[in-house]
Amino acid sequence: MKNIFSRRRTCAALMAGTTMMITVAACGTSGGSASSPTGNVQFWTLQDPTNTVQKTAVDTFNSTGNGKVTLSVIASDGYKDKLRTGMGSSKMPGLFFNWGGGSLNDYVKAGKLVTLDKSLESHFLPSALNAGKVNGKLVGIPIRGTQPVFMFYNKKVFTDAGVQPPQTWSDLTNLVKVFKAKGITPFAVAGNASSSWTELMWIEYLVDRLAGPELFNKIQAGDWSQWKDPAVLKTAQLVKELVDSGAFGKNFGSVSYGAGGTSTLLNKGKAAMTLMGSWEYAVQQGEAPDFAKSGLGYAAFPTVDGGKGDPADVVGNPTNYVSVTTSAPSTTAREFVKTAYSDAYVQGLVDKGEVPVTTNAKAMLAKAPDPAYANFQYDLVSKAPSFTQSWDQALGLTLGTPLLTEIQKLFNGQSTPDQFVSAVSALKK
Repeated sequence: MKNIFSRRRTCAALMAGTTMMITVAACGTSGGSASSPTGNVQFWTLQDPTNTVQKTAVDTFNSTGNGKVTLSVIASDGYKDKLRTGMGSSKMPGLFFNWGGGSLNDYVKAGKLVTLDKSLESHFLPSALNAGKVNGKLVGIPIRGTQPVFMFYNKKVFTDAGVQPPQTWSDLTNLVKVFKAKGITPFAVAGNASSSWTELMWIEYLVDRLAGPELFNKIQAGDWSQWKDPAVLKTAQLVKELVDSGAFGKNFGSVSYGAGGTSTLLNKGKAAMTLMGSWEYAVQQGEAPDFAKSGLGYAAFPTVDGGKGDPADVVGNPTNYVSVTTSAPSTTAREFVKTAYSDAYVQGLVDKGEVPVTTNAKAMLAKAPDPAYANFQYDLVSKAPSFTQSWDQALGLTLGTPLLTEIQKLFNGQSTPDQFVSAVSALKK
C-alpha cells in the first residue's frame, strides 16, 4: 500500500546475541566508521511534510555532545533505489527511514542491522511494533504517525438516505442496494492500472475478519500453502459478489485514487463510501476543506458473519520506522533513537496532523488539527489486538507486486475466485 506522498558471518554472530540497546559497533564489511561509541551518523529519510520535525530533533540532539547526526532528505521517487544501492555499498547510512516488514528481511540476513533493546517497546503501542521486527527481534523504531485503513463516508449522502455506516457485512450489502437505488455508487474504488493497492485493502480486511491475522502471518513467514485456506477462497467469492452487485459502480477500472478520482467521487456525493488509509483525510483537506471539516465521516471495517477474526483488528500501514545499521557509532545511535518518543518530537508530529503510535501521544491529541479524527485513529490502533501491515509492503516487491496483479484480475472479472486462489498459490514455487 502506498504512502500518500509516493507509497537485511562475523557481524551476524555478534548481532545474534545483542539484546541490549545498540551495543554493536560497525563490522568491517559495513564500510562504516564506528570504532568509537560516538561519532557522525548519516540519517537517510524520505521527503515528506514531517522532515521539519526530524530536522528539529537532529538539531536538538546535535547540541547534546553525544555525537552528530546528519539528515539527508531524499525524494520519494528515488528513495528505495538509493537505499538499496547504499545498503549494498561500503558507505551505507547509519540510520534510515523505512516501511518495516519485508523491506528489512534482506538487511537482517546480511547482518547489516542492529537488534534494538526490548525495553524500547514500552514507549510504543504494541500493535504498531510488529512490522518493525524480523524473526521476533526489534530492528525498527516507529518514527511517523499511524496509517490504518477504515471506512470513509459522505455524511450528507447517508443522512439523506436515512442510514448509518455498516457495522456488519449484512449491513454493508444492504447499503449497496440502498445507494444503487438512488443512483449513487456505494463504494468508490480505484481500479486503474496503477491503483490495485486500493483493491488490496478489501482482500486484507476480509481475510482478517474471516480467519484472523494468523493466516497471513503464516504466509509472510514463508508458508505459501496458506493461500489455499478456505478463507482466501471465501474472500475472493465475497469480492466477486460485491463487483457483480455493482458495489463499485460499472467503470471503476478507469478510476484513479485521489483528487479527480475516488476522493472527488466521495466529496461530490457521487459515491457514498470508500475504503482507504487515514491519509484520505489529508487528500480531502487539500481538495475540499469544508467537506473534510464537516461532511466527512469515518468508521471501522465491519464484522463478517461467521468469521474467526477479532472485529477490532486493523490493517494498513502501522507506521514508518527508523533502523540502525552496523555502521553507526553505538552511543550516538542509541541516544538518537530515543528522540522518536520524546515529548517534543511527538508533539511536532501531532502539530503536522500525524497520529503518533507512542504511549505519550494520547495526551497531546487535544491540540491536533482535528482532535476527534486524531483520537478516532489512536483509539482504533491502541485497542487493536492485531495491526496487519499492508501485504504488498510485508511481502516485498518480488511477491507483493504480482499479488497486486492477481487481485486486479479478480476485481476486473478476468479471473474467477478459484482461478485467483490458484494463481496466487503459484506465485512462489
